[in-house]
Amino acid sequence: MPDRAPQPVDRQLPTDEARDLMSLVRDIAQREIAPKAAEEEEAGRFPREVFTLLSESGLLGLPYDSEYGGGDQPYEVYLQVLEELAAARLTVGLGASVHTLASYGLAAYGTKQQQVEHLPAMLGGGLLGAYCLSEPSSGSDAASLRTRAVRDGDEWVITGTKAWITHGGTADFYTVMARTGEDGHRGITAFLVPGDAEGLSAAAPEKKMGLKGSPTAQVHFDGVRVRDDRRLGEEGQGFTIALSALDSGRLGIAACAIGLAQAALDEAAAYATERRQFNRPIADFQGLRFMLADMATRIEAGRALYLAAARLRDAGRPFSKQAAMAKLHCTDTAMQVTTDAVQILGGYGYTADFPAERYMREAKVLQIVEGTNQIQRMVIARHLVGPETR
Repeated sequence: MPDRAPQPVDRQLPTDEARDLMSLVRDIAQREIAPKAAEEEEAGRFPREVFTLLSESGLLGLPYDSEYGGGDQPYEVYLQVLEELAAARLTVGLGASVHTLASYGLAAYGTKQQQVEHLPAMLGGGLLGAYCLSEPSSGSDAASLRTRAVRDGDEWVITGTKAWITHGGTADFYTVMARTGEDGHRGITAFLVPGDAEGLSAAAPEKKMGLKGSPTAQVHFDGVRVRDDRRLGEEGQGFTIALSALDSGRLGIAACAIGLAQAALDEAAAYATERRQFNRPIADFQGLRFMLADMATRIEAGRALYLAAARLRDAGRPFSKQAAMAKLHCTDTAMQVTTDAVQILGGYGYTADFPAERYMREAKVLQIVEGTNQIQRMVIARHLVGPETR
């Protein structure tokens, strides 16, 4: 494997605190995450102890209020932390993003009492969250979900199945969208369900192309009872909560994609400078030099795009279109860059002795999760020319 260590990304961070935070993240990534990534991904091992460490280090609640154990960091900083984690191991970066997504409903729509009761443990108490929107028969058409919650006095009884749930069977809490009223998006309500609730179970994890260390599973709700004080927002507000969460979550996926692409570029550049053919490094050949230049340019453009969207969010301005653009561009970039990295490594790139093949397998799912890239194009187009005519 290449011995040349990659140079840290030259980041524009807004405060000294953010720079110290990034140093902490890089230290954890290099010491605790990256060295075990290949072996544990091959074995399909979920690194729960890493998430415990991230929680203890204050890294699982960065964009949320310090009153409840968060880090008071702007999204501009939080996303760059995700990028660093994903560059070390995508399972960890994606997991941190999903946890932040799962915490969003309570942080943004919960009552003061709910936030005081639950957020500290979620943000810094070692808990891990999951987000339950998709179902076996409703993916892109999320408003057609069938999981139902029926009121019974001061409780709700939830019945149904959620699909493609990151941390399914492992999470300590689930933010769940369930139907409480009419068909369509107006009849959906959000709930905060504890992971040990009676009647909640998970199927065996899916056998996936990549991200083998990140558990993805169906989650079954068989008459799960939750008190009404675990309802997030108003009845019928769940779809609004879900879409608002996804706007922010898509930025997390964009940042993870750029982290993965950066890792692939670093691997390819190191290999190209060390591998010799025709008595010189293959990095001397213009064909490969141009490939590396294009890879780096796509990555820098993606980083700028997700940061521009994050700064809009931090300023309280609309950012839905820019979030969709960032998710689209950054995940397509990750797929292209990781594919090119395999090509630069040649036959070695196709073997598990080098991480390039793993990066390529992992990149594919980023074009699918939290809204496929076809859905992102629909979102962008609606902002440009209005909704589709019926």
